[in-house]
Amino acid sequence: MKLGRAALGLLLLAPLAVRAVEPISLGLALAGVLTGYISYPRLYCLFAECCSPKRSLSREALQKDLDSKLFGQHLAKKVILNAVSGFISNPKPKKPLTLSLHGWTGTGKNFVSKIIAENIYEGGLNSDYVHLFVATLHFPHISNITLYKDQLQSWIRGNVSACARSIFIFDEMDKMHAGLIDAIKPYLDYYDNLDGVSYQKAIFIFLSNAGAERITDVALDFWRSGKQREEIKLKDMEHALSVSAFNNKNSGFWHSSLIDRNLIDYFVPFLPLEYKHLKMCIRVEMQSRGYKVDEDIVSRVAEEMTFFPKEERVFSDKGCKTVFTKLDYYYDD
Repeated sequence: MKLGRAALGLLLLAPLAVRAVEPISLGLALAGVLTGYISYPRLYCLFAECCSPKRSLSREALQKDLDSKLFGQHLAKKVILNAVSGFISNPKPKKPLTLSLHGWTGTGKNFVSKIIAENIYEGGLNSDYVHLFVATLHFPHISNITLYKDQLQSWIRGNVSACARSIFIFDEMDKMHAGLIDAIKPYLDYYDNLDGVSYQKAIFIFLSNAGAERITDVALDFWRSGKQREEIKLKDMEHALSVSAFNNKNSGFWHSSLIDRNLIDYFVPFLPLEYKHLKMCIRVEMQSRGYKVDEDIVSRVAEEMTFFPKEERVFSDKGCKTVFTKLDYYYDD
């Protein structure tokens, strides 16, 4: 498909340079151009997406995206920035990069996956080398778990064979059938290759609500004791997150060998968002739509959200997820 588009582009441009050339000669000339085009990967990659990243990942660009688009997540920003940039810059990693992102809906887990994908591939989540699996969509029936395991192994093996720098995102891990994710355990381990395929440059990202209660408890304890949320350290909850996911019978990580064998590199907590963070989300969304930021509308949208605990109303129960639809009300033509 991509080659077809590139060829079409050459065909459209060709008449400008060869108006007087006979059809047969023109066809031979274009065939020669296309042959040369395909023979030189760098030239090909100017017109079509290639497996290798669009550029060496820029740590500065990734940090800028995280700072300008992700709010209230100082822990996630630090871990993601260091883990992803360090992994991409390593020419010979010992194993794939595996990130497990935990937190309530609307705190930014999916958004971070999008940012990572966009900083590695031009097409972002739409790239041919970025693969999204949603538990309830792709693996709905527990009776088919054996089939799903076979399919999952085949999908990953096939895609990594085609592109070593493949990215796999597993959403709704808390809704995945227990035991299914263990099918990919060999691909996350410390092997140089398996049946001739190396998985060491791939990236696996798991998204889950599991452990969100623990994250909230820690954040609330800090708030009640008068401490800033930025004082929360990864060590305050990372171990608790892994234990919570491992022991949660409703989690796809329940008694998973991925955790038992320490194959998850980072358990990344996403803190519940406060009122001020919602206002940041709303401002950025306004700007992305081309609207002038109206602080009155920003406040009105933020105040329409619901917060918990009921008495203290500290954290948004839906994060930034629904502020976008509420914003539509004020700009509905």
